[in-house]
Amino acid sequence: MIELRQLGDNRLQPADITDGQTQDDLRQLANDMIDAQLSMIADCADDDVVFTPIDEAADDPHAVSEVEVGMAWTLGHVIVHCCASSEESTFLAAELARGVENHGRSRYEPHWSTIKTIQQCQEALEDSRRMRLATLEVWPRQPDLDKRYEVWSGGPVANAMELYVVGHMHEYSHFDQIREIVRQAKAART
Repeated sequence: MIELRQLGDNRLQPADITDGQTQDDLRQLANDMIDAQLSMIADCADDDVVFTPIDEAADDPHAVSEVEVGMAWTLGHVIVHCCASSEESTFLAAELARGVENHGRSRYEPHWSTIKTIQQCQEALEDSRRMRLATLEVWPRQPDLDKRYEVWSGGPVANAMELYVVGHMHEYSHFDQIREIVRQAKAART
């Protein structure tokens, strides 16, 4: 079984985490990731979703506008980003498992400003769970685990199992950020 803490161990590569794992372990990983985030936001209110935290390290070189590059992310922003990252890796992993050569990205991330309620965050997470689990259903009985590609320039060279985990590793890297946004938002409410 893949444990969430493994995803945050910077000494481990995706291959280390997936060694000896099965598709059922990937299913459990997806469920654990979603459940963890739902638990983190369980006591949040709508105001917490749009609350702008203090984040001295805010820097998003991939922001859609110059104004957003140094902007601190709201809870809604982090949730849709996490979902998009893991969904992308799971969709690409399904193609790789079927023997399809990588042909680019497969990413959709709604603009963070459209996420304004805790219900929208919960729905985004549950939709993401459904999609991640569904991608595993399209894997063949004998997935192609020999086909690999470099996930990003200088990044891991991954097969389908490893690629499935890559997005979840990135998602996990935002867990402390989610906890801090929730902490600040709740403090601001009191």
